Amino acid sequence: MKILVLNCGSSSIKYQFIDTEKQQALAKGIVERIGMSSAVLSHKRYDGDEIKIVGEILDHTIGIEYVLGVMLSKNHGVIEDRSAIEAVGHRVVHGGETFTDSVLITDDVIEVLQDNIELAPLHNPPNIKGIMAVKRIMPDTPQCGVFDTAFHTKMPPEAYLYGIPFELYKKYKIRRYGFHGTSHYFVSKRAAQVLGKDLKDLKMITAHLGNGCSMAAINGGVSVDTTMGFTPLEGLLMGTRSGDLDPSLILYIMGKEGLSLSEAGTLLNKHSGLIGLSGESSDMREIQKAMSEGNKRAKYAFDIFCYRIKKYIGAYTAAIGGLDALVFTGGIGENSSMVRESVCEGLEFLGISLDSNKNVNHEEMISTDKSKVKVLKVSTNEELVIALDTERIVSEMKLHAVK
Repeated sequence: MKILVLNCGSSSIKYQFIDTEKQQALAKGIVERIGMSSAVLSHKRYDGDEIKIVGEILDHTIGIEYVLGVMLSKNHGVIEDRSAIEAVGHRVVHGGETFTDSVLITDDVIEVLQDNIELAPLHNPPNIKGIMAVKRIMPDTPQCGVFDTAFHTKMPPEAYLYGIPFELYKKYKIRRYGFHGTSHYFVSKRAAQVLGKDLKDLKMITAHLGNGCSMAAINGGVSVDTTMGFTPLEGLLMGTRSGDLDPSLILYIMGKEGLSLSEAGTLLNKHSGLIGLSGESSDMREIQKAMSEGNKRAKYAFDIFCYRIKKYIGAYTAAIGGLDALVFTGGIGENSSMVRESVCEGLEFLGISLDSNKNVNHEEMISTDKSKVKVLKVSTNEELVIALDTERIVSEMKLHAVK
């Protein structure tokens, strides 16, 4: 099946057109600066052909029209007619407690997504815009929603409930939801394949490290705990997010600096983390460069980043009663051998032994042959998961229609 996968942000649309039979992206790209006169569409075909188009893309509907236009192009396209797109799969950040699996998008589903906007005010609205745009442009094409939160919905109450009055959970659904679920799901399955083991027999910790970072404790293929919480702000230190902190701290800062709720949210989400500590960048590559030049604040940022990951490895090993595999993924997890080395250093007592040569050479298996806990570096592919889930749901829909 050929599926268009969309990840819609507030001013961007990332897309891939995937052949699920070959598990290959026939085309991929991004529309940036939506709503501005100098919006840009960057498109790349499977054979390496590339093109950039600059235009006035005022909303997501026009942006998706641009994407379809370049996919139909004689010189740069991959399809001859829109009917070649058999389904559209959307990355949707928040499914709340309603959606524990990917779903076929209907009017009722859209209504629930709108109800969940307050749980993900930055992410769900653009996700919905993308869904509505496709509905207008290709009304007969089935659409599916694949949720970042779905993989974590089997967490037990002791992992997802906070120490606040229980009435607040019942009233406002305040709980740990977790995010990056599609990535954690994919890399855990891939790690099991590399190890030649059944995922159901493995105790695993996955670390998705990018501009946003999260870890998951996975026991038998089920996420039993994860670092991100009610929002993606909790947990690890990230590019621009603070991660874990004392809740009273923000109240103190708000009082001292006279910050509004909105300004406090911006401080924690946009100006903290690596950029806040280092004063240099939110990009780990630039942090490491600044460290090599003797920048102490960059060194603080790097050390805190790695320390928090290490601390959660210990906590999650205890939570799942042992550890068979530690998996790194995401832009930093896949590309920074220095981060992987720093995280694993000192964890020999858990049975972790990193092979320096394999780590520097970015091999998939980076632990020594004698390491009790296997350490892997796995490239994530969230778009493929979205495409395969969409194929499954649409195929089931067609099967029921026949019956």
